[in-house]
Amino acid sequence: MKKSLYALCAGLMVLALAGCTTNYVMTTKSGQTIVTHGKPQLDKETGMTSYTDQDGNAREINSSDVAQLVEDN
Repeated sequence: MKKSLYALCAGLMVLALAGCTTNYVMTTKSGQTIVTHGKPQLDKETGMTSYTDQDGNAREINSSDVAQLVEDN
């Protein structure tokens, strides 16, 4: 019984952590659509927006090229 309870708790924790990251959709001024894993971060000093793409790669884009940023439901 205890093993089943531990397995259930562990499964619920994994599901809770998996739902913590929200995807965002960035649209550039040229019309390109970029889906990000997590919220992109703006570096005001460099003028670049850093994000992680769907494949897990760290990327940057010039913030002035971003037309819109919306949370993906």
